[in-house]
Amino acid sequence: MSIIVNIYYTGINGNARKFAEEMESSGTVAEIRREEGNLRYEYFTPVADPETVLLIDCWKDQEAIDRHHASLMMEKIAELRVKYDLHMRVERYISDEGGIPETDSRFIKQ
Repeated sequence: MSIIVNIYYTGINGNARKFAEEMESSGTVAEIRREEGNLRYEYFTPVADPETVLLIDCWKDQEAIDRHHASLMMEKIAELRVKYDLHMRVERYISDEGGIPETDSRFIKQ
């Protein structure tokens, strides 16, 4: 089982993208990716909403998320959220370890 957290950061004047770019350029993203239990940490921009950036954040388990939330990394992230005046919407999912069902896989071009 893994836990996927989708965080939608929304701002104005391109601030969400600037936030993601600073997270990358400062090395913060690289540090998070090296944390024990981190499986994925990637930013995306929705085509229909250029003022929003989606973070797909995936962790091995709740303990890994708890360690991340207790780390100094969260202070850096919180400071940048304030700097860029971002608002957040969060979705949380538990992975389906069974994989993609055969009935769905026929629609996926590999």
